[in-house]
Amino acid sequence: MTSVTQRIKVIKQPRGGYLSPNSFEKTRFEDGVELYPQDQETIKPHTIGIVVDYLTRFSQGSLAKYAFSVSLEGARKVNETEYAEELLSNITGLDDNSIISACKLSGFDVATRGLIAHYRPVQDINPSQETIFNIRTMVERSNKFFAINGPIVKSNVQFPLGYTSTITTGDADFLTQTTLWDMKVSKLEKITPDVTLQLLVYYLLGQNSMIEVLFDDVFYLGVFNPRLNISYVTDVTTIDPSIIDEVSKNVIGY
Repeated sequence: MTSVTQRIKVIKQPRGGYLSPNSFEKTRFEDGVELYPQDQETIKPHTIGIVVDYLTRFSQGSLAKYAFSVSLEGARKVNETEYAEELLSNITGLDDNSIISACKLSGFDVATRGLIAHYRPVQDINPSQETIFNIRTMVERSNKFFAINGPIVKSNVQFPLGYTSTITTGDADFLTQTTLWDMKVSKLEKITPDVTLQLLVYYLLGQNSMIEVLFDDVFYLGVFNPRLNISYVTDVTTIDPSIIDEVSKNVIGY
């Protein structure tokens, strides 16, 4: 099985990328809140990204069992379902206990997305107060962002019948009526060609899947980074058709 992200890692893109990051318009949002430095966080950035993503889905109305479905599947694979269900029951909002439980629960993701051999006991995941503050702030920023740029039509966007023998799995973060969004919590202001290609691939998968009707009014691809409180957006109608064709054939396998 090959995911979208795994496929992109082996693709040699043209200079500047198939979809140039420079084509995305950057908007900065101000809330007067300063996060603690990332080196004071006691959880890996990748895991924090997962926690912020899932807690945002939960805050936006998804049931916790759906928002953390990948984590629950990972727990099942390592025979920790009972503990995972206990953690899930603790997630009721953005209080400290909810965030701590979300951090531990998200630690099961690796057993689903990666190799079970990479799994480490989630009991050892202990977010510092600085980490908890940063996560809470990033989720609150995400909620404010989607209050303006939403509502969210679908989260954990999968593409049944859109996958190919080249790309067999992959899910986008959020879909609103007009925009397909990816969430990143990187401390770097510049988005990369891998990120923009990932979004384009998700968009093309959507157009060729059972949920293609949801993409009828999707004209924009966007990245939201709640760590920096910055969004990046491009208009898909401005993408050269030859790029669409090349990515469809050479990256996805249509």
